[in-house]
Amino acid sequence: MILARLLAPEAFGVVATVTMIVSFADIFTDAGFQKYLIQQEFSSNDEVGQASNVAFWTNLVISLLLWCTIFTFNEQLASLLGNPGLGMVLVIASFQLPLTSFSSIQSALFKRSLDFRILFIARIISSCIPFVVTIPFALIGFGYWAIVIGTIVSQLSTAVILTYNSSWKPTFYFSLTVFKKMFSFSMWSLFESISIWLTSWVDVLLISTVLNSHYVGLYKTSSMMVNGLMTLITSTTVPVLFSVLSRLQNQSDIFTSVFLKAQRLVAVVVLPLGVGIYLYRDLITLILLGNKWIESSDILGQWALTSAVTIVFGHICSEVYRAKGLPKLSFLVQILHLIVLVPACIFSLHYGFWVFVYVRSWIRIQSVVVHFIIMRIKVGIIISTIVKNTFTICTAAFFMGVIGYIINGLHNSTGWTFFSVSLCAIIYLGILLLFSKTRKDILYAIGLFKSKLS
Repeated sequence: MILARLLAPEAFGVVATVTMIVSFADIFTDAGFQKYLIQQEFSSNDEVGQASNVAFWTNLVISLLLWCTIFTFNEQLASLLGNPGLGMVLVIASFQLPLTSFSSIQSALFKRSLDFRILFIARIISSCIPFVVTIPFALIGFGYWAIVIGTIVSQLSTAVILTYNSSWKPTFYFSLTVFKKMFSFSMWSLFESISIWLTSWVDVLLISTVLNSHYVGLYKTSSMMVNGLMTLITSTTVPVLFSVLSRLQNQSDIFTSVFLKAQRLVAVVVLPLGVGIYLYRDLITLILLGNKWIESSDILGQWALTSAVTIVFGHICSEVYRAKGLPKLSFLVQILHLIVLVPACIFSLHYGFWVFVYVRSWIRIQSVVVHFIIMRIKVGIIISTIVKNTFTICTAAFFMGVIGYIINGLHNSTGWTFFSVSLCAIIYLGILLLFSKTRKDILYAIGLFKSKLS
């Protein structure tokens, strides 16, 4: 929020382009081994340790090779993405690749043992890095370098915290047999990660080649702001859900029950959050980003609304596939989505940036339809079960949205807007409290929040 007031959209556009390359390289650094370590049923702790060592050394070697490749072709990569002269930024930013080798394996082992306390501490400390590194550098005029340096320091702090607190430390062990076994599973996780990267970044790639850094920064910063707000909710539930479901993968009834409960808990917060951001997008843009970002409010609103739907009815289904050891299903969803997404993005860009924004936001619903079909055919959870599970929550969010829209049109002032926000929240909670199931879910969510604080 503070950085958005200190730096121009162009600076965020440069960082978004750099992040696109680094995040792609990071996929190969992890190689899908993190999901393997969480999901796989091992016969002993020694077997876990052996797999962890193989994963660590493989990740480290790949990350160093990728870093060398980026160093060698840095200017060519920068020019390809419409940012000639920024090759050295790519090289420096890619230093986080070997750091990921240390943090990703440790993170997987903490998640496997359902020990999220250290992960939470690492996340909190990482979140504080901008205040002590990024913002000071931005204030003294470092521009986009401030974000690059802050990101590296954040990754370094996470790697140090997780490694220090983990009972497992890397040793000089490697087994080709173990590697082959791991890669036979992780291959599909790797393909899945590549496909997810494509769906996440193909829009930025197209904007950077057709338009300029200003529009890249405007678009990606707004969508990432929404993703960040949503992640505050999903980061406390989705990793836990994957870890728990992985342990229950052979107990069908309990597996389904846990999935449906988790979906309701996510929906009860994410759906009204998406509707609320859409309704009050101008106010939220002013608060979070400042006056010079006001034109991005429509991006914020559209992305929030569609994100709420895709998270509750789409993304959470992917955790089911992974927990059952079927990452190829998630890969299939992404490929079927890309077949529709890429032509839609290319076509809409011909009609201007804002047409692209609306098409890109709403085309995401297609992936939800695909998830519904796969959940029915491959997992055995029918569409009506998923929809009925959140029907009350969807209804409450819908009525909240309609009433909020009407109230917003009655008067235009900051005080009235805050009154409208409060009234919408009361209406939403009031509807949910009328029903016993959602009432229990709210009380359960409050209990989880209190336990996190304690």
